[in-house]
Amino acid sequence: MKAIVYSRYGGPEVLALKEVPKPVPREDEVLIRIRAATVSSGDWRARSLDAPAGFELFARLFFGVTGPRRPILGTELAGDVESVGGKVTRFKEGDAVFGYPGAALGCHAEYRCMLERGPLAHKPAGLTYEQAAAISFGGTTALSFLRRAQIQRGDRVLVNGASGAVGTAAVQLAKHFGAEVTGVCSAGNLELVRSLGADAAIDYATEDFTRNGVKYDVIVDTAGTAPFSRSKGSLKEGGRLLLVLASLPQLLSAPWSSSTSGRKIIAGPVMDQRSEDLRFLAALVEEGKLRVVIDRSYPFERAAEAHRHVDTGHKRGSVVLTLDEDLARASRPG
Repeated sequence: MKAIVYSRYGGPEVLALKEVPKPVPREDEVLIRIRAATVSSGDWRARSLDAPAGFELFARLFFGVTGPRRPILGTELAGDVESVGGKVTRFKEGDAVFGYPGAALGCHAEYRCMLERGPLAHKPAGLTYEQAAAISFGGTTALSFLRRAQIQRGDRVLVNGASGAVGTAAVQLAKHFGAEVTGVCSAGNLELVRSLGADAAIDYATEDFTRNGVKYDVIVDTAGTAPFSRSKGSLKEGGRLLLVLASLPQLLSAPWSSSTSGRKIIAGPVMDQRSEDLRFLAALVEEGKLRVVIDRSYPFERAAEAHRHVDTGHKRGSVVLTLDEDLARASRPG
């Protein structure tokens, strides 16, 4: 099968299209013919080994000390089940599915095996493969943090970095849960953020949300630019700061700051990817209650170009790779 692989850390130029062995499913796995995948910020960090401050050594130990331990990137996928292991009962050949291997990677390939009981779900008929592929990373991350914050109807929520994959999902999910939402983004993304349901949108270049006198119940920082030292004055007593992108010092100081400030800091990786969450998110998309924002789609062989766009740090929502362009076109609405 064809796959986009890398054997050393660096920029998009380290990626190469190569033939690699096609995987064979074990008894509790399904083999998926991938139709679409994404290039996420997680792929960028794994490829470049660019980790938040303090995590550089941990990143190298996790991804590989002398070179990539997992040579095929890709955290989320959508496709069709080609074959199933002997003990699989939830899926059958021909099923359209989407899944989220996450840090296990491996989606930038024509095929991938996934555990039947893993973060894998049937693709609703109303979703394209591109949409389904782009649900998981942003959606499950935003959902997990909002749940950890115990978001309530009527909460005033600010999303810093509201136009990325996590940010666009956080804006919409917070609205779904009944919150009043403000999004912080660049001037070019203000209309996008408003179109997703935000009650207000702030251009970070012209207004500092920490100086406008407004206090929030929840601040979601997806960009890594609103640490507690900057945001604490904008949090109500009992407010929650969600550090989606946190440095090691921020993570280590969170318990102390939470216990002494009257505010709660929630940080750390999302560990609870579940198939029921994928089904929940997909149902919201199919019902028109959650919009999957896709910045650009690239043919599979142009993966390096897709990575270069992600490297700019200015993508809107998700960047998608299509492995079957004819099918992808046919599945797009309109």
